[in-house]
Amino acid sequence: MRHSILEIFWRFLMLGCYSFGGPTAHIGYFHKEFVERRKWLGERDYADTVALCQMLPGPASSQVGMSIGFERAGLPGAIAAFLGFTLPSALIMILLALGYSEISGIPAAMGMLQGIKLFAVAVVADALIKMGKSLCPDRPRVTIAVLSAGAMLLLPHVFTQIGVIVLAAAFGFIIYKDQSVDDEHARVKGSKRQACAAFVLFLAGLLLLPFITGMANSTS
Repeated sequence: MRHSILEIFWRFLMLGCYSFGGPTAHIGYFHKEFVERRKWLGERDYADTVALCQMLPGPASSQVGMSIGFERAGLPGAIAAFLGFTLPSALIMILLALGYSEISGIPAAMGMLQGIKLFAVAVVADALIKMGKSLCPDRPRVTIAVLSAGAMLLLPHVFTQIGVIVLAAAFGFIIYKDQSVDDEHARVKGSKRQACAAFVLFLAGLLLLPFITGMANSTS
């Protein structure tokens, strides 16, 4: 079922106004809103989307949101989802940055910020529990998740992250290779032209990144 660009923007705008807690909590909010409440996609589709976005560099919650928007209305839907979800956070952060120097010395304001931090911990914990139930429904996946988390805690390094992703993918392939896959479920929506354009933009971004970094360092 297709949805209008305005509806996608509005739904994500509302989420952006109250989705506190960071990327992990955002994924939990997305699950509750678009899987449980609105049925825009199923549990398996959402789990696959989250797994793919967690593997990619960058904020997973923004990528998951754009994926949901793309699923509903193509590239315009992805842009609407990104703008709707990001706009409230951007405005709030700009206002806080402008006023932080004014409130940094006020004990009551610092106490409020500390309370928000504690609230964020509870939100993230709730999101992790809900994600665990949907993403790890059986013992093999629970085992992979626990071992992956243990490896990251013991060896917090970028190469550990890459190794965990590769090993988890290999174990998942070995364990679940005999399971049947629905072709309709596995088909990615979108044209080859859109895929090629996205790939070209991605490569262009990689090539331009060193130059942008050099310019930023020279001006600072």
